[in-house]
Amino acid sequence: MIDFVMLWVDGSDPKWQEELKQYSKIDSGDKSEIRFRDWNNLRYIFRAFEAFTPWVRKIHFVTWGHLPTWLNINHPKINIVNHAEYIEEKYLPVFNSHPLEINQHRIPELAEKFVFFNDDLFILKPITKDRFFQNDLPCDSLIFNALSSSSGVGHFILNNLEILNKHFNKKKFLKQHFGKWFNPIYGKDLLRNVALLPWSRFTGFVDPHMPQPFLKSTFEEIWLKEKEVLEKTSASKFRNCNDVNQYLFRYWQLVKGEFVPISMQDTKYITMSMEKLRSGEITQNILSGKYSMVCLNDSEDIQTSEDFLEAKKILWDAFEKILPTKSAFEV
Repeated sequence: MIDFVMLWVDGSDPKWQEELKQYSKIDSGDKSEIRFRDWNNLRYIFRAFEAFTPWVRKIHFVTWGHLPTWLNINHPKINIVNHAEYIEEKYLPVFNSHPLEINQHRIPELAEKFVFFNDDLFILKPITKDRFFQNDLPCDSLIFNALSSSSGVGHFILNNLEILNKHFNKKKFLKQHFGKWFNPIYGKDLLRNVALLPWSRFTGFVDPHMPQPFLKSTFEEIWLKEKEVLEKTSASKFRNCNDVNQYLFRYWQLVKGEFVPISMQDTKYITMSMEKLRSGEITQNILSGKYSMVCLNDSEDIQTSEDFLEAKKILWDAFEKILPTKSAFEV
């Protein structure tokens, strides 16, 4: 039994904008427009769920309160989850994805095995359950990385790593799970693990920015051990340098060896730009058939409203070619 969790916000909702404006005046943090703008291609994510992952038990659709006008909320697989249903009242409202991520285990009726999605993650062709879980463990790849401050999320990753190094001895867990850390399925990425092996502490991991399989029990375990840190992030209405995020839970699963090694060669991470969109590069990646999943990461390169409309149209045309049929998730 596997569930999906999908976070979504409609940044064009006037009521939501008014609440955002109200709290922006009294709270610091990241209020960048690209954190909230809606690309209007959510319907293709749901079409892919129906066409490519019919085995999913339930889709927990997490929202501030607004809903797409086209969404069939009576579909038996959809569970509409308002922030207030799993985030403590004292932390609401929240305009930061991190509190929503780290409290996922509180979503009512969430299965032990679930896959976390953002609304920039797309499935492009049929995939089976064992792409996400095998032997009741998440499928993932453990590739070492050196933390980069220029990544935009460096502060959050550093906070995650501090907690990880507090609880785990790298040398000890390496010996326990050597076959998972140095698995030939990683191919040339094994060189990263070899290069960073001499460091006694964890220096970071390659984050694939893809639909992420989790065990609910992992969230419960970390909350028992690091409640104070997680409560501080829960209270962070806008992205804050002191936050931790969902990668803490991924890293925890990796170092404990609670995962099955897989290759990520079937995925593609793309930071969007008008140049890539207009040249057809992004459309080609979507339609190539090479990738099972793709992340289309928003970018400040797409600034004007004219560029934004053009960019959306290019993506819609691409997705219509592989997912032209209206799904039962649409009214």
